[in-house]
Amino acid sequence: MNLKKNILALAIVTTLSACGGSSGTDEPPVVVTPNTAPTDIALSNSSVAENTTAGVVGTLSATDADSGDTFTYTIDDERFAIAGDELALATDVMLDFEQVQSIDVNVTVTDSSSNAFSKALTIDVTDLLDTYAFNSKFIDGDSAVSYSGQVARHVLIAELNNYIGNQLKADLDDGTLTTRDAVIAQLDKFFRTTEEQYDNFPITFMADTKQNFITDISSSHKNLVGKLAGNDSGGQEKDWNNGDFAGWGLKGSITPTELIDVFFGQLADNAEVHLTGAVRQSITGDDISEIYLNEDGTDLKQLIQKFLLMGITYSQATADYLGEDTEGKGLTTDNISQDGGTKAYSKLEHQFDEGFGYLGATRDYLAYNDNEIAAKVSSDEDGRSDWNGKHDSDGDGLYDLTSEVIMGNAANAAKRDRGTASGAAPTDYSTDIMEAFITGRNIINENAGMALSDDQMAALLAQRDIAVAGWEKAIAATVVHYINDVNADLASFGTEDFNYADLAKHYSELKGFALGLQFNPYSAITDVQFEQIHALFANKPALDTAENVTAYQADLMTARDIIEAALSFDAENTQNW
Repeated sequence: MNLKKNILALAIVTTLSACGGSSGTDEPPVVVTPNTAPTDIALSNSSVAENTTAGVVGTLSATDADSGDTFTYTIDDERFAIAGDELALATDVMLDFEQVQSIDVNVTVTDSSSNAFSKALTIDVTDLLDTYAFNSKFIDGDSAVSYSGQVARHVLIAELNNYIGNQLKADLDDGTLTTRDAVIAQLDKFFRTTEEQYDNFPITFMADTKQNFITDISSSHKNLVGKLAGNDSGGQEKDWNNGDFAGWGLKGSITPTELIDVFFGQLADNAEVHLTGAVRQSITGDDISEIYLNEDGTDLKQLIQKFLLMGITYSQATADYLGEDTEGKGLTTDNISQDGGTKAYSKLEHQFDEGFGYLGATRDYLAYNDNEIAAKVSSDEDGRSDWNGKHDSDGDGLYDLTSEVIMGNAANAAKRDRGTASGAAPTDYSTDIMEAFITGRNIINENAGMALSDDQMAALLAQRDIAVAGWEKAIAATVVHYINDVNADLASFGTEDFNYADLAKHYSELKGFALGLQFNPYSAITDVQFEQIHALFANKPALDTAENVTAYQADLMTARDIIEAALSFDAENTQNW
């Protein structure tokens, strides 16, 4: 030990001598302290709202004994990005609370000397009121949402449309249908579905559905005719079967059900001609190969589908289930007790759900962008290809028709929003409608087991008004869209560019949607305006002479002006739809 002390002392003396001795003018030696690694990481906020693209989580900070040191941060999850000390979701990333409630990540901080420290952090996903999902206040663990009957009718309409467009002609050609009466009977299977037919009704209009038969959606017998405007026993503002139905010939000259029968009869007539081997020709001299195309510029496939969507889904939602004028129906119903004494929801909850069900939106509709809702995704720039009009949100490999497939008017709302996206006054009908439905349903659900107060009912009616107004505007904008299409089609009348099938399709979509605008008791379009626009539309487009075509185009623009004024549409949007 003494030897070691002597050696150390000699070393110190030698060092001092080498530095010029120990005179009072010498500087003291500089002692360099090693840079130590950070010892902790903190995050100012540990949650991010769902459905927020590139949403900011919080600010990162490090604990380090070295004063004034600088730090860089990295994270091991590609869903997040760090800019400086700010942690956020990566560009184009948004999270869905219904899919993930929290995420564990590892954050690493590195100081200026490359010393590093890592820490596991948990980031919570905040649940927003953005999904049509509500828990029962009556039965623990059960959902309070139910609208299977409405989905079943959406599917019946889709099946009828699919049959007319893709199977009817084949059934005529292979001998399955050999007479006019057989065609009518086949069409009635979709419209006047009997209980026996309903119990054995396969779903064919799309693949990979969770439900294989309509009874897998709703076990109780459903048909279309019973819910067409005029045929339901209550909730209808007008008597559609006794003089109030307008828009097809003289007001009151036909009922909604009779109009469907007229369309079925025309299909059967066309089928009968096809069975003879004859080729029909349009008024413009074009050969007609499709059974659903008439000679007068109308397309029965479109007329039937669009009129049923309006006369059943739109009519039932606005006049029945979201109405407050019929005691015991719609928003006047009981919110205190369980529906039927055993259900997981009140009668009021169920009535509101049925109104929502007829919209055709998925439960997570707000998670889609407009291209996805409209099924217009063709590249990564447009959106996610696996959200193209439908999405397997529960990951079971199949599409649940009750919650994961967009149908009916829900698709049209986003289509019209897409048409205004680059304009000065873009619309967002899809969001407006869905948010109002969710907010209104939440008011009911939060008070399930109790009667709504006057203030709560007023708040509910305000959300109903927003939803219905947005729904009407989306449909009316769709009518405007097809007015523009028909006008453009007619611009090439008499030339090689004229396409008869396109003109018939566009006109029939215009007319079918427009006929249904009368069924909304809260409509901004007056009865007088409604009858004016249909007088201008007529029951078929003018296709006889160039002079009459030009006059008809002017009528279309007049009708468009009436709709624009009634619904306060932006003029630029009206032109661009």
